[in-house]
Amino acid sequence: MSSTTNPPESRFDRMGMPHSIRWGFLGVLVFMTGNGTASNFIAPHMQHALSGSGADLVPTIIAMYSLAVLIASYLSGALADLFGPRRVMLWGFLIWAVFQVAFLLALRTGSTALVFATYFLRGFGFPLFAFAFLVWINAVVPRERNGTAVGWFYVMFTGGLPTLGSLFAAGSIPLFGGGALGETLTMWASIGLVTLGFLIVWFGVRDPSGSRRLAPPDESAGEVLSSGLRLTWREPRVLMGFLVRLINTAPEFGMFVIMPTVIAQNLGWGQSRWLLMTTCIYAGNILLNAVFGAIGDRWGWVRTVRWFGVVGSALGLLAWWYIPHLVPAGSDWGYVVSVISGMVFGILLAGFVPLGAILPALTPDHKGAAMAMYTTAAGGATFLGTAVVAIVQPWAGNVGVVWAFVALYGASFVMTWWLDIEHADQTQAAPAQSPAY
Repeated sequence: MSSTTNPPESRFDRMGMPHSIRWGFLGVLVFMTGNGTASNFIAPHMQHALSGSGADLVPTIIAMYSLAVLIASYLSGALADLFGPRRVMLWGFLIWAVFQVAFLLALRTGSTALVFATYFLRGFGFPLFAFAFLVWINAVVPRERNGTAVGWFYVMFTGGLPTLGSLFAAGSIPLFGGGALGETLTMWASIGLVTLGFLIVWFGVRDPSGSRRLAPPDESAGEVLSSGLRLTWREPRVLMGFLVRLINTAPEFGMFVIMPTVIAQNLGWGQSRWLLMTTCIYAGNILLNAVFGAIGDRWGWVRTVRWFGVVGSALGLLAWWYIPHLVPAGSDWGYVVSVISGMVFGILLAGFVPLGAILPALTPDHKGAAMAMYTTAAGGATFLGTAVVAIVQPWAGNVGVVWAFVALYGASFVMTWWLDIEHADQTQAAPAQSPAY
């Protein structure tokens, strides 16, 4: 039998970032920084631009944007299977850039219809770019390092949205004159960041698996595009994993809607401190994403999700809401304590990272379809978070919104018991039954 010589593993390989796609992680970070620049001031900015009756429709506009994110998140997995992740990432960049320009021009007209249409269409951009790369990761990374690799992906994803995006905004808004003008110019500047992120991936990643079809050759385009939905219908465990991931970061996006006004205005800490708070909260998440991925690879994927992700995030969310209201409003020490409470929430969100390894492991023969549902849930969290605010806030206020998210975490705790099976837990998995990626 002839032997084959494999190239020696690099440090990046051992860390869960294969050498062949390592620049893609950096590209996602830079792209998502540009995408996340406006995440923590877009709601009040649109309300100002659409003064009058249009301002009341801003929560609906944001919810519909989130719906576009959900749809594109599903398509990112399915299209990456069909055409290859590299091409789908190109489409995502072009959609984002074109409709970001159109959205900014629409804001100047004050037309609610134009703002709605352009912001909705821009929502298709970042999921196609970012989640297509997540499919690429699953096509390249060996199973035993998959949890860690997914963790590194979320280090970059949340490193940009909202962490470095908020930090960029905190510096650029006053640099560009502050107020609505500073916010507008910051959004124009974000186009440069998104373009740079795309170029890093386009010229830095040459792994051949990204340029070819990943789906089985005997499946039609229609079968590939519908494979995730068909798999979810046939396999209840995938449905449970989908719902747990859907709930995972929904509170994050819901809090982006309610907290800017609460922290900056109601509690008197101002916009710059709100942006700094967001940066600190998700900086903690960045630092621990890869760690929880590694913990999942060793301690058990499902166990990590259940106790660190679900239970920990629920407690952290309550701390982030109540502690700022218990300390003196506007005080320096109260602000520091409030930031720390928010960081607890951000850190424990990282406990959900192993879900990105669980879903494809549930159905080893249909990993692409499983990842389509995972990316759908990841994008759908944006829609769910903003939808909960739109539905609950009018009759139960902000407190009701927070407790609605805690209730959803309670439901996801129950759902994790459907995932605690041999193929979903590394502590029990039989590697021979799950072929390498």
